[in-house]
Amino acid sequence: MFNEKLPKIWYGGDYNPEQWDKEVIHEDLRMFKLAGIDVATVNVFSWALIQPSEHVYHFDGLDAIMDNLASKGVSVCLATSTGAHPAWMAREFPDVTRVDSEGRKRKFGGRHNSCPNSPTYRKHVALLAGKIAERYKDHPALLMWHVSNEYGGYCYCENCAAAFRKWLQNRYGSLDKLNKVWYTAFWGHTFYDWEEIVPPNGLSEEWGNRTNFQSISLDYRRFQSESLLECYSLEYDELKKHTPNIPVTTNLMGFYPELNYFEWAKRMDVVSWDNYPSLDTPVSFTAMTHDLMRGLKGGQPFMLMEQTPSQQNWQAYNSLKRPGVMRLWSYQAVAHGADTVLFFQLRRSIGACEKYHGAVIEHVGHEHTRVFRECAELGRELQLLGDGLLDSRLESKAAVLYDWENRWGVELSSGPSVGLKYVDEVHKYYDALYQLNIQTDMIGIEEAFERYDLIIAPVLYMIKPGLADKIEAFVQRGGTFITTFFSGIVDENDIVTTGGYPGKLRPLLGIWSEEIDALYPDMHNQIVMKTEFGPLSGEYSCNVLCDLIHSEGAEVLAEYGSDFYQGMPVLTRNKFGAGEAWYVASSPEASFLQGLLAKICLDKGIKPLLVTPDGVEVTKRTKNDQSYTFLLNHNAAPATIHLPESEVEATDLLTGNILSGAIELAAKGVIILKQQRNE
Repeated sequence: MFNEKLPKIWYGGDYNPEQWDKEVIHEDLRMFKLAGIDVATVNVFSWALIQPSEHVYHFDGLDAIMDNLASKGVSVCLATSTGAHPAWMAREFPDVTRVDSEGRKRKFGGRHNSCPNSPTYRKHVALLAGKIAERYKDHPALLMWHVSNEYGGYCYCENCAAAFRKWLQNRYGSLDKLNKVWYTAFWGHTFYDWEEIVPPNGLSEEWGNRTNFQSISLDYRRFQSESLLECYSLEYDELKKHTPNIPVTTNLMGFYPELNYFEWAKRMDVVSWDNYPSLDTPVSFTAMTHDLMRGLKGGQPFMLMEQTPSQQNWQAYNSLKRPGVMRLWSYQAVAHGADTVLFFQLRRSIGACEKYHGAVIEHVGHEHTRVFRECAELGRELQLLGDGLLDSRLESKAAVLYDWENRWGVELSSGPSVGLKYVDEVHKYYDALYQLNIQTDMIGIEEAFERYDLIIAPVLYMIKPGLADKIEAFVQRGGTFITTFFSGIVDENDIVTTGGYPGKLRPLLGIWSEEIDALYPDMHNQIVMKTEFGPLSGEYSCNVLCDLIHSEGAEVLAEYGSDFYQGMPVLTRNKFGAGEAWYVASSPEASFLQGLLAKICLDKGIKPLLVTPDGVEVTKRTKNDQSYTFLLNHNAAPATIHLPESEVEATDLLTGNILSGAIELAAKGVIILKQQRNE
């Protein structure tokens, strides 16, 4: 459990006292107490203040901040401040700044502007992290280490080019092997010397997110993700050298496309992430992202590191969170495994690009605001909850497979449709389970599949070594596996597996996909059920892609309804060992997926947590002999939930009321039911 030093759900967020004078800070600390804030993340962007020149470090300001917070009982998530290098460093050491994808050398500015393969940058981030760790290792306020901030962005400079060549030599060993796996015989791209290899960007192979050579571009994404991870690791190692028992994290960004977070999580003591949905973001998408962050470390509770108490500043339309929504979305994070509720930011800055980003303390500077009142009420509730929920886990029998490298492969693909969006297809299946109140994990390919009864892998385009065998073993033992169109196409190097789609999955699925039709956005085909299957009957709409498949032993449950492939299979089920493997050959409407998964889950004995009205979310966390059922009403009107008669009476942790039978849940309301766990 990462929060043993403060055994409750941490409450607070990013604080920048270096932007304020003593009188303002004094007022802030007074209001922190009113709001129940007990954790402040500080020093995120203070590198320039701490290190004004190469060999000079000033810690007096940070000393005062740490001491001041400690004196008021506020613990500190202490950042290493390396999210933005100082101006003097960019001027004196030009290798620090990046070269962009168009080949332009960046000047000083912004924040994600440091080359991950700059010797200067690597030297100084390690030095600074070590000095901070040594200085504050025994400080009473120190609770957690926060390395840099929201890592991201690629660089294409000469240092990166040289490091990329070395990375390739380590990966492939010889140019002969590299030429083979990159398929460089195409367009006369054979390499005879490592120095001939250049980064794929707007000056060579890529334009936007499109590329002439998918294998080259795929490897560069792997390389850049690993390069940034190495920078994080340099700081992590320095921090651990001085404080082996203080947990270390860096804030991730959900489905951020550029970094392979499953690899990053291996070097993080606890996963933390920044949650910024828009007003129109489906609540199931936010739930799925929480579950992905929890899944990065096999179900370990995570940190909600940032959210806004009111509004963002960087989206196209920065709507306010309506009354009750901040509380509701905070508890949604906890319901999916968060053991912290933290904000960006605690006080609104008055200048630069984040001055209109929401904060607990608004520009008016006092506590008499709607936002502050809501934050203070949530702080009071989190104090009452104590440590009961900490380190409790979500137990799921269903899982959705997600893989960053598979996503890169799909998005870099030279076809068949720009309308194919990997994350959207993953969300369609997650959403169907969400609507059914089937608790679901988001997992990577290294997860232990035997934990689950049902695994869904939408658009599993890339089959890495051993994955097909692992899936077969899962089904052989009795598991149910579902995959979709555009699956089993290529290997880990984006080279097509010959012999017919879906490649190595073909024996498991019992089908052959002969062709793939790409539909324009206004085009649709139909899924026509051959017989009733649970709630499914009649026909349903489908679009995006249509695989033209032939059964090779699989049972055909539905066929296409139109076009020249009318009557060809679109939904198949193949018995394999003690289990079964399903193939969905197009992208169906939501009602079809809900019906399909409802029937499959029923047959597998995977039960909904509860039956609730639309818009009421339910999850369950368990710990020892206790279970905690979260009921979250995302509707603008009250809802009634009926607890099964078999359920024992439950205590609402937020009110202390004993509940059973019909429960009234207020609009935007939250109930957390504590019960003895039923085995």
